[in-house]
Amino acid sequence: MVVWTQVNWRKLERIVYKLQKRIYQASLRGDVKAVRKLQKTLLNSWSAKMLAVRKVTQDNQGKNTAGIDGKKALTPNERLQLVHTLKLSNKSKATRRVWIPKPGKTEKRPLGIPTISERAKQALVKLALEPEWEAKFEPNSYGFRPGRSCMDAIEGIKAGIKQKSKYVLDADIAICFDKIDHEKLLNKINTFPKLRKQIKAWLKSGVYDNGAWFPTDEGTPQSGVISPLLANIALHGMEKIVKEFARTLPGKKDNNEKEITLVRYADDFVILHPKLDVLMRAKALIEEFLKDLGLELKPEKTRITHTLEKIGNETPGFDFLSFNIRQYPVGKYATGKNPHGKPLGYKTYIKPSKKAVKAHYHRLADEIDKLKSCQSQTELIKRLNPIITAWSNYYSKVNSADTFKELDHLLTLKLIAWAKARHLHKSTKRWIGKYFSTKDKSSWVFRAITEGKNVNLTYHSEFQIQRSVKVKPEVSPYNGDLTYWATRMGKSAELPTRVSKLLKKQNGKCTECNGYFRDEDVMEVDHILPLSKGGKHVYENYQLLHRHCHDIKTKTDGTLDKSQIIEEPCDAKVSRTVLKPSHAGDSVA
Repeated sequence: MVVWTQVNWRKLERIVYKLQKRIYQASLRGDVKAVRKLQKTLLNSWSAKMLAVRKVTQDNQGKNTAGIDGKKALTPNERLQLVHTLKLSNKSKATRRVWIPKPGKTEKRPLGIPTISERAKQALVKLALEPEWEAKFEPNSYGFRPGRSCMDAIEGIKAGIKQKSKYVLDADIAICFDKIDHEKLLNKINTFPKLRKQIKAWLKSGVYDNGAWFPTDEGTPQSGVISPLLANIALHGMEKIVKEFARTLPGKKDNNEKEITLVRYADDFVILHPKLDVLMRAKALIEEFLKDLGLELKPEKTRITHTLEKIGNETPGFDFLSFNIRQYPVGKYATGKNPHGKPLGYKTYIKPSKKAVKAHYHRLADEIDKLKSCQSQTELIKRLNPIITAWSNYYSKVNSADTFKELDHLLTLKLIAWAKARHLHKSTKRWIGKYFSTKDKSSWVFRAITEGKNVNLTYHSEFQIQRSVKVKPEVSPYNGDLTYWATRMGKSAELPTRVSKLLKKQNGKCTECNGYFRDEDVMEVDHILPLSKGGKHVYENYQLLHRHCHDIKTKTDGTLDKSQIIEEPCDAKVSRTVLKPSHAGDSVA
């Protein structure tokens, strides 16, 4: 008998992870027969189906977003029913299309929202398909892959230009997700017939937009659980093409291969090489590769520049993933020239892009303007601190010290104007003393006093610049080294500071289920002793939980009744799971 709130999830995760690990190892050694057999076992596994349903109904941010059937926020009993009906077929329900605005633009982009049952199927297929392709993906492919981030892509570029300045092809693929050729994608996946039919059904399912049905003859449905993986599979092979081309160039094959670098993050990529003619030939090869998939480069977002020198009207350096990467002449011979007319010394700097800095400042300014008259200084500080902390933490892995100082200066001027607007008829000395104080060597620290305690504004320059460590190219989350991945996650620039500290404190494990946090897990910061029981906002009272563990601890799934109990199926492929009552229900809610 199965009770959703009392499932031993850790045991189910171990069963599924062992199968994924075996799929990864078989794919790594090229044993296709073993890969297919293990994938079929996983797709029929009750444990995998349970995890897939939990992911889309409890963990995912879109769990309350309905598809065309209007279903959302399933009860525990409905989740169990979905598990028992979950199986692959050659059919799929259409997706519901919604249009969302692009950040900073008037145009909108389409999202296809599948039904919950289709999302669960996609999550199940992803559990089986991802380990196979993680063993195949190229080392400099970073977007939408477990354990890899934007900072890894930036570090990959930095490693490529560390020894030599290079020409850069900075490119973007035009409407990539909407134009991928279905037949070419299915041939590239090259899986067994039943899975191929299911993926084809998702690709051909069509969309409902404002009540009208439209066919989907090309592209992958955005917002689907499996869509990013399918896009990565479609674009797989770009790095191999340029590396093989480099080996054909005159000179040593190894040196030629090392000199050319392709770094891809989703549909954005850059190619780096010391010679312009080689770069142009590599661009032609990539265009031919994309054309075969029904894709092309976006002309307005494709440019050729140089990391150190000006080329025509193009300034040195380039922007990639909201970072500006550029080399500057430095040292004793910075102004000198070698026989080829190039500067003799340079240094590589990676900074937040001007666009990213401008967007961040405007967001801070908008928050200050919103709270001009009716809110207290303490409320303003509480609104600004999380924004500053998240942005500064993310960009603290690159050369951001000067940018942080500039932003602090602009922010202080904005806060002075905010304070002045509230006291137009009072002397400057009176309101300055009320809102600003001294700290360390600074005389303009925005500080409020609440209940006898100081509440300080967090400044960008308070964050120390720390070097990011690039992920090892040959490792994968499916290689079994969970300690390595948990340690990396704790150092990620993309996690909030509080979450990073708790990850280190808990050694990368959830305190509720004692299982390791993995890259795609949704984490919740929980109060050990609730505020209603006298708990406080201090680190000693915080713990980090999986979202589903947090749901159980706080009993958000409701009280147990007989309708939540359903018989567990006997699964010959996976040993029968003995479900023990969780101690989470005994925790303070």
